[in-house]
Amino acid sequence: MTDIAATDDIFFNHAGLDKDKTQGIVEEALNGADDGELYLEYGQSESFVFDDGQLKNASFDTAQGFGLRAIAGETAGYSHTSELSENALKRAQDTVKAVHAGHGGVMADAPGKTNRNLYIDDNPLNLAPFETKVKLLSDIDAYARGKDNRLKQVSASLSGEWQAVQIIRADGSRAADIRPLVRLNVSCVIGDGDRMEAGSFGSGGRETYETYLQADTWQAAVDEALRQALVNLGSMPTPAGEMPVVLGPGWPAILLHEAIGHGLEGDFNRKKTSAFAELMGERVAAPGVTVVDDGTIDNRRGSITIDDEGTPTQRTVLIEDGILTGYLQDRLNSRLMGVPSTGNGRRQSYAHTPIPRMTNTIMENGDHEPEEIIKSVKKGLYAVNFGGGQVDITSGKFVFTCTEAYQIEDGKIGPSVKGATLIGSGPDALKTVSMIGNDLALDPGVGTCGKDGQGVPVGVGQPTMRLDRLTVGGTEV
Repeated sequence: MTDIAATDDIFFNHAGLDKDKTQGIVEEALNGADDGELYLEYGQSESFVFDDGQLKNASFDTAQGFGLRAIAGETAGYSHTSELSENALKRAQDTVKAVHAGHGGVMADAPGKTNRNLYIDDNPLNLAPFETKVKLLSDIDAYARGKDNRLKQVSASLSGEWQAVQIIRADGSRAADIRPLVRLNVSCVIGDGDRMEAGSFGSGGRETYETYLQADTWQAAVDEALRQALVNLGSMPTPAGEMPVVLGPGWPAILLHEAIGHGLEGDFNRKKTSAFAELMGERVAAPGVTVVDDGTIDNRRGSITIDDEGTPTQRTVLIEDGILTGYLQDRLNSRLMGVPSTGNGRRQSYAHTPIPRMTNTIMENGDHEPEEIIKSVKKGLYAVNFGGGQVDITSGKFVFTCTEAYQIEDGKIGPSVKGATLIGSGPDALKTVSMIGNDLALDPGVGTCGKDGQGVPVGVGQPTMRLDRLTVGGTEV
């Protein structure tokens, strides 16, 4: 069954909407507008939390609704509700028509079509029984507690989502997607004397629970969480100052996502509030730096077959060999900027309007061996994992907290350090990149990006990378 047919079954057979009447309401609502669509959504989600040797929480939720949008110039009228009915659609029609009353716009062409599907459309929530999911978390707890007698606490969680969407336009064109999403998280607290430290690891993607039920997968997650806790237990205070910083492969690209990626989203650049505004075609990074946003990688957390406006996702080159070559675009901003949409119009749910958002943001490989990069640093910091951070889009300035980092001394990885923060400016930091590794890795599948009060799943990736100058905030007295 195609996604169109499957979502027809959800919205028109089970929910009770009439397909022809729904189409007529959309046509009337958007007559005279420049763009717009009806976004239909149905979703299921569940989560399980295991803590202190017992199941602490198990939840299941369903959500459905629609959002109707009409655009006139830069202005959008949007109406949404959880009620899937003809009366609700007509009320929404009356609301959004007000935004383009007397406007006389010409409706933009519909997005192109795609025949690809980046993930299975099976509902992961239905493919494993309740008892199996709880046993997985219980097995994780028992395995962790048998690994180290200094273990003080183990927490594990498992979550899954299944989302079906259909986008209907005034010309009768439709696009649909059915999106699975699962995630496993493990955290451990280790104590030695008066000192206690934590470590955690998570993984996930657009697939079923099958991978995460396999012993080698969840045992590796426990081992990694314990390893990080033990590293932190032996960590020393962080020396502060400006120094070379080597970022490890994979998850450290969250710094790239926050400090660079958001600044390349179309809305910030159209409004000239980004540090990268009006720099198209200019050098914004060191030679060798190539950054792409790719929503087409199979099964990845940040991937989507189509965006939430119905545009197929794509691989968009943002920075090529240090030169700014592209922005991330939804339909509204791309139309106003006179460029095509890149398939990055995303929304958290039917209750939100689509805005330009990243999918999987990746720095591509260079030609240096990771060991060669470490050897090039006499005294610096090797940052392997990150926690939270803050970024100012207008200036590009950022502050990030390292959850796993090490001193580099005379070209060798030294002791682990605790409490390191990286402080700098995204545009400036890119220009200090002097060595890029050949070990590109993607994150394990845990990223959620927040913007304008909306959260969407994303991915990041990069190889090992040296930045010649970055301010490190430390804890050494």
